Amino acid sequence: MKKIEVVFDQSQLTLDKGAQAVKDAVTAIRNALRAGTASTKSKGEVAGSNKKPWKQKGTGNARAGFRQSPVWRGGGVAHGPHPRSYEQKLNKKVWALAFARAFSDKLAAGDVIVVDEFQFEAPKTKLMAKLLKELGVDRTACIVQKDVDDTVLLVTSNLPRVDYSTAQALDVYTVLASRKLVCDKAGFDALMARIAK
Repeated sequence: MKKIEVVFDQSQLTLDKGAQAVKDAVTAIRNALRAGTASTKSKGEVAGSNKKPWKQKGTGNARAGFRQSPVWRGGGVAHGPHPRSYEQKLNKKVWALAFARAFSDKLAAGDVIVVDEFQFEAPKTKLMAKLLKELGVDRTACIVQKDVDDTVLLVTSNLPRVDYSTAQALDVYTVLASRKLVCDKAGFDALMARIAK
């Protein structure tokens, strides 16, 4: 396993547009992660009868129709949250443009490292940690391959600041959240194919 220099056509990079698409994609991804399980009971859902607490006039109290009123302690909640999905729909072209811009920025900044291949004699985390140290990766990183390799997945899974993804499954948020993308040659070629115009 050694670092290699790759040559690519600069015209394939998308650097002049797509900033808004990246923002929209990240917002959509983060919103989709929200549970949306917050729930409150409205006045129609809290326990209580429809009996009038006291007569309308003559008591000196303010008029009241039922004990479930939102202004009363133990009453319902007015305009409270209810279970919902926060997912947002984005068009396929927006997703594609967002990924192309995010990956192009990473390439232009020199934050994509390409090795010839990932080969480990045993599925040991320390072997991947040693490789990343040799490559100068000391922050968050994402290992990218064309297809899932169980050995590489195992040696990566216990590293707290390292993600693993295939080239096709890599999303905009992971690209932006990772300081470095470490790919093998096949994975890099698959990523370049994704952003090809």
